[in-house]
Amino acid sequence: MSIQVRLNVVIVNFRTPDLTLNCISSVLALRIARPEDVVVVENASPDDSYQRLRAQLPAGVRLVRSSLNRGFGAGVNLGVVAGTHDYVLVLNPDTYFVDASLQRALDVLAAAPAIGLVGLDLTNPDGTRQYSARRFYSMLDIVGRRTSLGRSGILRERIKRHLMVDAWAPGVPFDADWVMGTGFVVRRSIFEELSGMDEAYFLYMEDVDLCARVWHSGYRVVCVPGARLVHEHQRQSAGGLMNRASRYHLQSLLRFRNKFRVPLTFPPGINGIGR
Repeated sequence: MSIQVRLNVVIVNFRTPDLTLNCISSVLALRIARPEDVVVVENASPDDSYQRLRAQLPAGVRLVRSSLNRGFGAGVNLGVVAGTHDYVLVLNPDTYFVDASLQRALDVLAAAPAIGLVGLDLTNPDGTRQYSARRFYSMLDIVGRRTSLGRSGILRERIKRHLMVDAWAPGVPFDADWVMGTGFVVRRSIFEELSGMDEAYFLYMEDVDLCARVWHSGYRVVCVPGARLVHEHQRQSAGGLMNRASRYHLQSLLRFRNKFRVPLTFPPGINGIGR
């Protein structure tokens, strides 16, 4: 299957024009998509992002300017509407490709119609893995991820299971409860069937929500080892409970808990997430 014939790329920019341009450069250099199939949504950045992107984007790349920042999910939805191809690759601006291994993820989608969404193998620039596949949360998992208790002996193994660390070892595609929205490929038909991302999440948890709805619709969420995407990630929400990113994260967790089941101690799994 030719990547370029069937793939749209959506990148939401908010005050990160340099990163966005670098991400696009890798997409085009590796012929992952044609310029006209790449959509950048400028999400009402309060800086000169729009002017810089309009001046510096490669010819053919489409720039959509949002009049209001309604959050990451709303930006993705706006970008997806601008495309037409069967598959949509959603990327954070702080990502880039170093090889053509995305083809592995597309081959998995092409071979199994029951798979609706595929997560990529996120790595740090030094090649270490970020473990982008996760299990659905219990309250204990949230405590372990959000506080120093996660580094304790009691919860360390629990967090390892939440991050599905052992699932990567065989090096073959595996089912995941959810995958990080930093880099994923989704079938357009399923994304549209689900009305896209829930725009009530301003930031964080919209990826968990989307994956939960993919599973509820009868499709699978799969992660593909070796479909490498480099992520220059800094976890802003880990900087303390009082910073802005952490407040957004907690607000999103509350919305997710109102929509889906989040048990006290044991992860609900795919079949137990619904209310």
